[in-house]
Amino acid sequence: MVDNKSKDDITTSTRSTEAANVYDTVRQNYIRIVDEFTKAQPQYTQSVSNLQLDYIAAAKNTIQNMVSAQKLLASNGNVPMITPPYTDEFVKQSNEITENIVRAVRINNQLTVNAINAAAENFRTLNRTIESVTEFNTSAAKAWNSFLTVQQQQFLHTQ
Repeated sequence: MVDNKSKDDITTSTRSTEAANVYDTVRQNYIRIVDEFTKAQPQYTQSVSNLQLDYIAAAKNTIQNMVSAQKLLASNGNVPMITPPYTDEFVKQSNEITENIVRAVRINNQLTVNAINAAAENFRTLNRTIESVTEFNTSAAKAWNSFLTVQQQQFLHTQ
């Protein structure tokens, strides 16, 4: 059997293999980088969660200490704080304000969760779109390459 491959065919084949190797290497390197970010993500999440819990504990501790100090000051000193006729109204308004803030925080939390869930869905949609565009581009490139190969073969046979 005689090898009918020309020097141009071998050179083109070698270039195609080299280009494929470069693209494979680039793809593998990018995936390795993303994998490293992925490995660190749980640590970041835990660190942020711990920071939030520490902040909450510090805020509660500050509130308890401030109220205790003011209560001690009011009970031991001769400083008038809230006079009895206004005590009930103060407690009522304080409870109303607290309820309004709690409702606002709950609504804000729900909106934030919804926004995060929408962003996650958008990433999933983006991923599907990229897959579709890649599939289309691959098909277009194959069609174009097929067309060029036929044209090149016709050109080489006419010479």
